[in-house]
Amino acid sequence: MDVQKTTINAIRILSAEAIEKAKSGHPGLPLGCAPIAYTLFQNFLKFNPKDPDWDNRDRFILSAGHGSMLDYSLFYLYGMGLEKEDLKNFRQLGSKTPGHPEYGHTAGVETTTGPLGQGIANAVGMALAEAHLAAKYNRPGYDVVNHYTYAICGDGCLEEGISYEACSFAGANKLGKLILLYDDNEITIEGNTDVTFKENIGARFAAQNWQVQHVDLVSSPDDVTALSAAIAKAKARTDKPSIIICHTHIGHGSPLENTAKCHGAPLGAENLAKTKEKLGWNCEPFECPEEVFAHCAIASNAGIVKQAEWADMFAAYEAAYPELAAEYKAAMLGVKPNFDEIEGLYDFQKPMATRQTSAKVLNQIAAHLPTLMGGSADLAPSNLSDMKDTAEMQYGVFSPDNYAGRNMHYGIREHAMAAIANGMQLHGGIQAYCATFFVFSDYCKPAMRLSALMKLPVTYIMTHDSIGVGEDGPTHQPVEHLIMLRSIPGLKVYRPADGKETAAAWVSALSGTEPTVLVLSRQNLPQYANSGKAALQGAYVLEDCEGTPDVLLMGTGSEVELCVKAKAALAEQGVKARVVSMPCFEEFEKQSVAYKESVLPSNVKARVCVEAGCPYSWYKYAGEKGETVCMTSFGASGPANVLFPHFGFTVENVVAKALKSIAKCK
Repeated sequence: MDVQKTTINAIRILSAEAIEKAKSGHPGLPLGCAPIAYTLFQNFLKFNPKDPDWDNRDRFILSAGHGSMLDYSLFYLYGMGLEKEDLKNFRQLGSKTPGHPEYGHTAGVETTTGPLGQGIANAVGMALAEAHLAAKYNRPGYDVVNHYTYAICGDGCLEEGISYEACSFAGANKLGKLILLYDDNEITIEGNTDVTFKENIGARFAAQNWQVQHVDLVSSPDDVTALSAAIAKAKARTDKPSIIICHTHIGHGSPLENTAKCHGAPLGAENLAKTKEKLGWNCEPFECPEEVFAHCAIASNAGIVKQAEWADMFAAYEAAYPELAAEYKAAMLGVKPNFDEIEGLYDFQKPMATRQTSAKVLNQIAAHLPTLMGGSADLAPSNLSDMKDTAEMQYGVFSPDNYAGRNMHYGIREHAMAAIANGMQLHGGIQAYCATFFVFSDYCKPAMRLSALMKLPVTYIMTHDSIGVGEDGPTHQPVEHLIMLRSIPGLKVYRPADGKETAAAWVSALSGTEPTVLVLSRQNLPQYANSGKAALQGAYVLEDCEGTPDVLLMGTGSEVELCVKAKAALAEQGVKARVVSMPCFEEFEKQSVAYKESVLPSNVKARVCVEAGCPYSWYKYAGEKGETVCMTSFGASGPANVLFPHFGFTVENVVAKALKSIAKCK
């Protein structure tokens, strides 16, 4: 038996069988990529199947996540926790083998993939994290952080714009321990890629400062020798990331080989039988020769030994550098400071834009949280999102000359920035944040959604939050964005009204297990005497009246000021109002029924909700008798102090709406 060839075919057949049993899936990629994945796992990938979360493992990402059965066949054969029954339950509810790889659901899956191109950007983030942590913690003779990041992608990944953004960033930053294996089979769902995808990929990557190699798996489909030589050469070149362009047959060995018909549908029973016959496969369904498992165990056992060697080295490192080792362990565990002990965190006196208060809080926290790392998509001077160097703290800029730097320059690459931040967070040892204008959350949204899906506590700083942007006009004035982000399950959206609420938002973001968006103003806002840590509960009574209020005035961000002034104006008319600041709906909804009732008593039906965004997320709180003062159109170009009254954001309008709501309740 040629155990190498048999193992490659085992990956192919197990994948095709699972897809056939599920009557759903994508067999083309596993059939074509099996020799690539086999070569990587058997000859190069550093992993311990008994401890898939080992810090110093190599990271492997299947960016072309529709080929998920490739992952699951590998995990089964290499003893990473999947059993035969898991393969048989592919794409079934509650199984360990969902339709696309899901982080936190299946051991061995490093990131959730499926939306094409994002896995590449996640891989860039992981390689970036490795470079940063190595520069920070490694010492002569002690390579505590020393591993590679590998990703398999397809034509679809490289057609997506995010791949251009992320790979350009990786090349500019010389992330030499990033290796991309490109399954170049020239087929997508609609047919041959020649219809839409004609550029010279090698030239494109060379122009982005990548090492480029080609491996011919068309004329020699199972050429492990050529693949091994290419991966070894890629590993040896550490001043550039590497792409290995693997020319393959989609659906190799099947009657549907080299056609779009095998991309996203099962082969069919007859074609599966013919595939087995062509590949010389005689085993019963979901069975493999014992020699295959013994062969794969060689690589698995080698990983166990490598981890043991690493542990011995780390013990010596800990003896030689105890403080550094303690910091490293705390970083990998995600330890946070006691935010209550950070002096002056909630101390604000004069009116400030919340982007300014965020900058103050960010820098205060950064001095106590050495893992905090991030930056902006070319907008740091406006976002105020950089950590300022001081005599005591030198943060520096992450670059090929200073991988230890904590400030990132992402360039104008919002989508890749967010996905790279996900990769950094997934790697461990880094608390990632990123920043842009709020309107450009449109560009970040696919990656933000995956942050939420994976429960990654990435912090998104989004400034210039409303028509308060002013003269830049409607293209730069976010209107529908709050409701868009609030609709994403597991994503917290904070729109603070002052400095203390901003501090609370940062504390919430860094204390939780969810991603958080900080929606911040360009214009100055007042500081309120009664604001503060209550914002951690999502909503609270900022200003109250005696007895039961006649009307509740609710708002977020800059519009809270209108509510406060309207309360005073209503009091002059003998109307009692309560002002409720609601910086984070998601945190408020987590509170007890009793707490929510204490803030928004159900017997007070007269309500006004004020926010410079679409009204739709407010109807739950406004109720049948309530009113809204919100945006129902795009904005306009003009000074902010002209735009707000133009669109109805005045004390007089809030008062009128309050009286109208009260009248409806009588």
